[in-house]
Amino acid sequence: MNPSPNLFLVGPTGAGKTSIGQRLAAHYGLPFIDLDAEIESRCGTTIAELFANEGEAGFRARERTHLGEFSLREGIVLATGAGAVLDPANREALMSRGTVLMLSVDVDEQLDRLQHDTVRPMLAGGDRRGRLASLAEHRNHLYEDIADLIFRGRHEGVDDAIPRAIALLDRHWKRA
Repeated sequence: MNPSPNLFLVGPTGAGKTSIGQRLAAHYGLPFIDLDAEIESRCGTTIAELFANEGEAGFRARERTHLGEFSLREGIVLATGAGAVLDPANREALMSRGTVLMLSVDVDEQLDRLQHDTVRPMLAGGDRRGRLASLAEHRNHLYEDIADLIFRGRHEGVDDAIPRAIALLDRHWKRA
């Protein structure tokens, strides 16, 4: 793992990239950026509306542009959207510009965490279990391929996960 001032969080929907990312940023005294929230703020609309109006391809193009911009900053914690790894340019930017921490959770944990979520476009429709399993099948290897470190969820709350995540990062993350 190369020394890097940046920490990039990747992983499936509901893995805790935002919740854990905010706490890690506070712990390390770094600014936190949630890529999806930044896209919504800059576009003046929600991710769901972008998907509806521009399709997934239109959203992914915006995501690539914003990820490229934010990943060039120094000394940040950046939480990506779950699908950011689909784009080879995004994977390259993440690997070359920071330390990549994959947050890994199983489908049962995702279902528990997302049971009240009604806004994520990739979860729209019925059979959430099937949809999450399909997304995991297509994306997990991409997360793993670019990850410098993998943090595995244990069906625990953020308060219990944070000390484990910090211990993992303190052992392995070489900040430039």
